[in-house]
Amino acid sequence: MNLAPNFPDDHTMHLLMQLLHEELGLPERKIIRLSTSINFDLGCDGADARNLMEELEEQFAIDFIDYDAYRYFQPEGFDVFLKRRAKGRGDKVPLTIGMLYKAVKSQRWETLQLENQ
Repeated sequence: MNLAPNFPDDHTMHLLMQLLHEELGLPERKIIRLSTSINFDLGCDGADARNLMEELEEQFAIDFIDYDAYRYFQPEGFDVFLKRRAKGRGDKVPLTIGMLYKAVKSQRWETLQLENQ
């Protein structure tokens, strides 16, 4: 794994990176930064995204106050009802390693605060 200079080097980040590596596999040659998005840059989506977020909640006791999976990820499979509920949420927002790190450190997911870093 190739980490950018000034990448956080604390126990929390080590645990987060270990989880990301186990759940998604991290590219060996790509430089990983806090701005690396797990959905766009690392291709996390669908069932992988759901599993990752469940593991984050379980391992780090994050309170997902206003987390909306459709904001970041495509739904798994095709479901007419999900499509209707997701209408107007077509443009996905990057979900970065930095956002995950802040959520783990604070044990809270507050979308506006995390996205406005």
